[in-house]
Amino acid sequence: MEKQMKELEEKIGKVPKIFAELKEVEPEIYEKVMGLDQLVWADGALSKQTKKVLAIAIAAALRDRHAVRAQMAGAKNLGVKKEEIEEGLRVAFLLAGMPAYVYGKAALEELMG
Repeated sequence: MEKQMKELEEKIGKVPKIFAELKEVEPEIYEKVMGLDQLVWADGALSKQTKKVLAIAIAAALRDRHAVRAQMAGAKNLGVKKEEIEEGLRVAFLLAGMPAYVYGKAALEELMG
């Protein structure tokens, strides 16, 4: 697996099939997406871990099963603690309602115990 895909896998836990397809079908778009990915996930004012908690909360609010699972796998790789994710899910609850919290909490218990 090429370097960009390996880095993506480390960040999100599992590379969505669409990335491999995009690389073959639209290599120019693939390169742009990967560049944006590198920019967004780089440490800056927020750490990678904080960004990961944000991503999980957003995915839970959207009730995106694939994204929640992928982001939690990536969080595990980055050493994000279960308690940090729970706190992020409480923010999602406040802003997006009980379904977002329940959705994220169920995935958290399943994936991180």
